[in-house]
Amino acid sequence: MQVLDTRRRVLGEEHPDTLTSMANLASTFSDQGRLKEAEELLVKVMETRRRVLGQEHPDTLTSMANLASTYSDQERWQEAEALEMQVMETRKRQMGEEHLDTLASTNSLASILWNQGRWMDAEDLHTQVINTMSVTLGEDHPSTVSAIDDFALLREECAMSRQVMGEC
Repeated sequence: MQVLDTRRRVLGEEHPDTLTSMANLASTFSDQGRLKEAEELLVKVMETRRRVLGQEHPDTLTSMANLASTYSDQERWQEAEALEMQVMETRKRQMGEEHLDTLASTNSLASILWNQGRWMDAEDLHTQVINTMSVTLGEDHPSTVSAIDDFALLREECAMSRQVMGEC
């Protein structure tokens, strides 16, 4: 908070370093479970970056992805999905389907869909991410291994809930 206050005073509210400090504070709030406070800061960062840098600037997209994650943490799935879909589509167009940022967005969207019970759509996206990472990064790359682990956990969760509720 001290860094943010100093940057606001010295650099101004819209300076990139001030916005980074706001995003960092939002991350701290999120880690502390203070999701509403995190959301308020992230909305401000996203809106400012959108206005100052443009809708498709990488920093704006990162802000949108961070806000989508906070919405997910609050189980606000439709809002999270809409933002993450925008981020993924923009990154695909700008960087290509094989870029790590695009794959991260695709993986996040898959998790959001999974949490909404849209298992087939989520599975398709997860499989796409894993296949692309395996080819472009290699099967032993930490990002590939992490994507496989995430998908395995979701599949395990699905299998357990199928036994209990007959779903998935």
